[in-house]
Amino acid sequence: MIVDYQELKNSYSSYMMTTTEEYMNQEDSWDRDLLLDPAWEKQQRKTFTAWCNSHLRKAGTQIENIEEDFRNGLKLMLLLEVISGERLPKPDKGKMRFHKIANVNKALDFISSKGVKLVSIGAEEIVDGNVKMTLGMIWTIILRFAIQDISVEETSAKEGLLLWCQRKTAPYRNVNVQNFHISWKDGLALCALIHRHRPDLIDYSKLRKDDPVGNLNTAFEVAEKYLDIPKMLDADDIVNTPKPDEKAIMTYVSCFYHAFAGAEQAETAANRICKVLAVNQENEKLMEEYEKLASELLEWIRKTIPWLENRVAEQTMHSMQQKLEDFRDYRRVHKPPKVQEKCQLEINFNTLQTKLRLSNRPAFMPSEGKMVSDIANAWKGLEQVEKGYEEWLLTEIRRLERLDHLAEKFKQKSTLHESWTTGKEELLSQKDYESASLMEIRALMRKHEAFESDLAAHQDRVEQIAAIAQELNELDYYDAATINARCQGICDQWDNLGTLTQKRRESLERVEKLWETIDQLYLEFAKRAAPFNNWMDGAMEDLQDMFIVHSIEEIQSLITAHDQFKATIPEADKERMAIMGIHNEILKIAQTYGIKVVGENPYTVLSPQDISNKWEAVKQLVPMRDQMLQEEVARQQSNERLRRQFGAQANIIGPWIQTKMEEISHVSIDIAGSLEEQMSNLKTYEQNIINYKSNIDTLEGDHQLSQESLIFDNKHTNYTMEHVRVGWEQLLTTIARTINEVENQILTRDAKGISQEQLNEFRASFNHFDRHIIFLYLQKRNGMMDPDDFRACLISMGYDLGEVEFARIMTLVDPNNTGVVTFQAFIDFMTRETAETDTAEQVMASFKILASDKAYITVEELRRELPPEQAEYCISRMTKYIGGDAPPGALDYISFSSALYGESDL
Repeated sequence: MIVDYQELKNSYSSYMMTTTEEYMNQEDSWDRDLLLDPAWEKQQRKTFTAWCNSHLRKAGTQIENIEEDFRNGLKLMLLLEVISGERLPKPDKGKMRFHKIANVNKALDFISSKGVKLVSIGAEEIVDGNVKMTLGMIWTIILRFAIQDISVEETSAKEGLLLWCQRKTAPYRNVNVQNFHISWKDGLALCALIHRHRPDLIDYSKLRKDDPVGNLNTAFEVAEKYLDIPKMLDADDIVNTPKPDEKAIMTYVSCFYHAFAGAEQAETAANRICKVLAVNQENEKLMEEYEKLASELLEWIRKTIPWLENRVAEQTMHSMQQKLEDFRDYRRVHKPPKVQEKCQLEINFNTLQTKLRLSNRPAFMPSEGKMVSDIANAWKGLEQVEKGYEEWLLTEIRRLERLDHLAEKFKQKSTLHESWTTGKEELLSQKDYESASLMEIRALMRKHEAFESDLAAHQDRVEQIAAIAQELNELDYYDAATINARCQGICDQWDNLGTLTQKRRESLERVEKLWETIDQLYLEFAKRAAPFNNWMDGAMEDLQDMFIVHSIEEIQSLITAHDQFKATIPEADKERMAIMGIHNEILKIAQTYGIKVVGENPYTVLSPQDISNKWEAVKQLVPMRDQMLQEEVARQQSNERLRRQFGAQANIIGPWIQTKMEEISHVSIDIAGSLEEQMSNLKTYEQNIINYKSNIDTLEGDHQLSQESLIFDNKHTNYTMEHVRVGWEQLLTTIARTINEVENQILTRDAKGISQEQLNEFRASFNHFDRHIIFLYLQKRNGMMDPDDFRACLISMGYDLGEVEFARIMTLVDPNNTGVVTFQAFIDFMTRETAETDTAEQVMASFKILASDKAYITVEELRRELPPEQAEYCISRMTKYIGGDAPPGALDYISFSSALYGESDL
């Protein structure tokens, strides 16, 4: 600052009315050729004296007469040392005139060293007590050290101080500050300044404009008593002067600025700190919520996987079907909320990272094992185990179904066989041939031959029984021990029957030569009746045989076989008639030759009545078998309807889900409207998807009916229930993620101050190059750019990129080196370098203000300057200050501020 003094017409009036070129051009300056007004001189002497004493008292001294007490230069040098905080050269101690001039020159040289150019003012005038020159010198000091550094909205000195006064008094009635003279005459402006900053000191509502002296004295007294601003003016002098001295008013008002500016600065600093801490507290809350949700979800997965990995099969179909029902409950009731929790967790994570990025905070790193990727991997493991569990359940149910069928078939065949073998061992062990007649012996021989034929016919059934038992063992039937024991008994008995049969034949053959006569007709009857009877037994067994089928084709195959059997009935009836004809021939011969037939056929236990009865039984079983097959046809037709019903719905729902996925993808890259319009469209899609849930539930019901009917395949659709479930879950996740991405874009736009036009321009540029990727890779990388396309996009927007600069940018937009650039990362890059965010340095500077420029801050200062919650937050997290100049309990705000923006636990 250069102070330019012009010589007045006489030496003693060289003191000027202005001190800077800027000040000389103001409208309220007076003619420079005139002498200083006596009233103004009086005001200046009083004001300047009080101002000097307000500083000199810090050094334990004061002045009484401004032109006398500065003549030796000692107090003048002391004043400059106090207000500048610097040391001046050592003063001369002598009392001679040249000693005084030397001291004053040292003071004037110091003033000049501060950039103040003194013109036509010398030490001799000060030593001689020139009032005008002394006042001019003091005014120069006031301008340089009290007013020059005042700056408000790029204005400085007088204009800055005036603007500050106007802003602070603007709300007050009867106050209109336009200058530093008549605007202050009624005292209301001074009272308004005090009330604005300390409303507890003055009741402004009781002041009257027609009481200027009272108002001025009130302001003077309150300022001196409570604000440590000495009384520098006289109320009567100001009121009775048409135009009070501007320099005196400016000097006094500047004291208010310095008294209140520090408090305002501290308030601003405290507000900044509170804002930063509030952001940190909110982020910490979100981090804690993420950790809690992640822990709960991972714990649920950890507890669920062992249940799904349990492959211990139940022994009965009912128990396994209960396991399947429990699994259905898990898929329909327990898992869907966890799907939502997983999706919400990813949304919360993305929102938190966006907030951290917008507030210039480091990215959130969850606890070990709780990253989004960790949860995704755990979820993938759960779904893999889940799929294997369902496949195992269905396989086990099929196995148990097969086992039940085989076990029942084994019991049926075993019962038939055991019924046939009853008494056979006793019969073969008889020695009735020893006392029989020739005819009886021959009859016994023929009877035995018939038995052997019957025995051979039963060989196939025994082999079937053994084969079924073997299959039950191979399929791990739970009651295999009972099956094995029964099968072993049948086999042992069969071997014994074979041995006994062979022994009896040998015995009969030994005596066969003793017998010559045999009744050929009985023999023929027995020979033909036995296989026919065995055929009827087989037919009855087949007609009563249990069956299990899973399709129309399989039941049609059984019906065809049954129809083929029915086609053989006429031929069998002919055989029956032939056998009955043999019997009738015996009766005819006996009647013709008068032979009396006594007793039963000696060659067989089968009688014509037995054949007839069994034949009637076979004929009754045929329609019963027809009915059973038709009932099974109806059941398979019902299953086919279930397949078609499920297939029809699945063929609609599957493509619907795919279409919605594609539409959501198109909405997310559409730039035809604002983000709010895009959000509205996505919300509409979300509601439509929610409304569509009933179709999924209906399909789940059809799927359950199919499984309850033991339907395990469906040729009418390529969509399984698992495909639909996965697609539905992906659709829910996609719409939620897309909405979250748009929300984050809105958050980024609003936080970064991006206009809708700018955002549309960014999106258009991004989509132009992203579409190329979609064309090449379809939907595998939709909404992303590879590095080459990203470079081309930046070049199209005017960036001049070298290899080094582009590599630096890629580390910003792709920190994890995934090889792609997302739209969110692209937007962050386009706005990052121009965004205005708080920094660690700004927070340090704010704490420094609260700490009165100390390198540490005390607990008392924090609690005095900050709200209770923020103060305790800082106290609990700040580390102890390490330094010898600090009192006990001092805290290190510098490391705390750095930690807010770096890697730490804060």
